[in-house]
Parts: sequence; C-alpha cells; structure tokens
Amino acid sequence: MTTSTQNADVTSPSRPAGSPAWIDLSTSDIEGAKEFYGALFGWTFEDRGEEFAHYHYLLRDGAPVGGLMSTQGMACPNGGELPTEWGVYLTVPDAEAAVAAVEQTGGQVIVPASPMGQAGTMAVAVDPAGAVIGLWQPGDFAGFEHSTEPGSPVWFESMSQSVDEAVPFYEKVFGWTINEMPGDWRYVTNGSEETATAGLCDARGVVADGTPSYWRVYLTTSDVDGDLVRIGELGGSVLDGPVDSPYGRVATVSDPQGASLQLLQPPSA
Repeated sequence: MTTSTQNADVTSPSRPAGSPAWIDLSTSDIEGAKEFYGALFGWTFEDRGEEFAHYHYLLRDGAPVGGLMSTQGMACPNGGELPTEWGVYLTVPDAEAAVAAVEQTGGQVIVPASPMGQAGTMAVAVDPAGAVIGLWQPGDFAGFEHSTEPGSPVWFESMSQSVDEAVPFYEKVFGWTINEMPGDWRYVTNGSEETATAGLCDARGVVADGTPSYWRVYLTTSDVDGDLVRIGELGGSVLDGPVDSPYGRVATVSDPQGASLQLLQPPSA
C-alpha cells in the first residue's frame, strides 16, 4: 500500500486502532480493472509513477477510496503467482510493536514494517487462520475517507476457517475488544454493534471446502440490482445474491480478473 501525504486527523474517533484504514486491489490487469471499476463506480485513477511501481490511487470525486497494484512479475512468498484479490489494512498505533505481536500470536509477517515517507508505515501479515491482513500506522495520512456514497468501502470481514485461532491474534495485534454477535453461525466484531467497523465470520460451511481464510470488502451502492446487470455487461460475474439482510441488500460479485467483493445497498437507499 502506498499513500498520499494529504493531511488527516489520525486520532479521529471515526478510525480508532484496529479499524480499517485502507483497501487495495492486487491484479494482473491494471487497465482491465480501471475500465471495470471506473464504469461501475465512477472511480478515477492516479498513477503514482515508476517510483512506486505504478501503484494507482482509487478516487471518488477526488477523495481516496483505496489503491490498485499490479501483480505482474511478482510471486507469492511460497511460490506461484499472486492472486487477484482485494486486501484490507487495519490501523495500528505502532507498526513495529504490532509486527512483533504478530509473531507472538501465531501469525506470519510477510512484509515487515516499512515506512512510506511521511504518509505512515505499512506491514503485511497472515493471521493464524490463514487470512492475509495489512497493518497501517498513520503518519500524515489516515486512510480512505469515510463516506456513504456509492463506491465507498463500508464494511470489512474475514471469512475465517478458525475464528477461535483468529480472535487472540486480533485482540493482541490490533487491540480489538471482541463482541459476539447473535445468529445461527459464529460472527464476532471489534466492539459493539453500534461502534464496530470490522468482523470475523466463521466461514466453515459458508464457503466451498478448501477455501482459505480471506478478508473481503463491502462497497456501498444505491441500486444493487442495477449494478448486477452492469457487472455482467462489463465482463464481471454475480457469485451470490442479491439477498436482503438487516443491514441492507447484499450481493457477492467478481470483477473480470476474478477478484470478489460485496455490494451493499443500505436499507434507506
């Protein structure tokens, strides 16, 4: 993750420690992704140049939504090509201390704490259940701007193969206070339902057998059913839904390169 150096209140109550700060898409087809997401959400894209390996900012009306990164020529730490997928970064007050806590709680550090100029410090880890998660210590840049406008990130959750293993990790590394949600399967959030910004979902029996743990992103929309038609026209796929939930109308979709994401139409939209 590479960020701009615009001013932001890094101590804002809207983004306490452990809350999502940034999302980015790793893809093998930067131009294809720009065409798809630009048409779907009206995003514009700012290429940061060769110095930052042509990392792109995703912007909505000039406000930062997330990032876009090419996987061309890159390899997984364990070999093979990097997958096309969305990633999530959570805020930490001290990246070095958080990275140490990763190793103390059964996680694995993929990218050590790395300064990004005056913007902040990033790291990437794998939690004990196998989900990749980013860490972001804000400097001049806190992360994406909170918004309810279409195309803005509004919720983040790990589809976890072992919530029991993941919970101590997120408590120690990110300072989560775990709240158990009622329901037919286990779902925990980082705080009460009124203040939570992310969750861990027991994915066993929900996703296909053999699917590793992963974080997923919800983007808001004012017309999920209309978006599903456009996604098909743009070469994407509808993977599940739409279905109505207490939090709005939800669908799971895939972009043409295979990255999945959630669309959420709030009840009032």
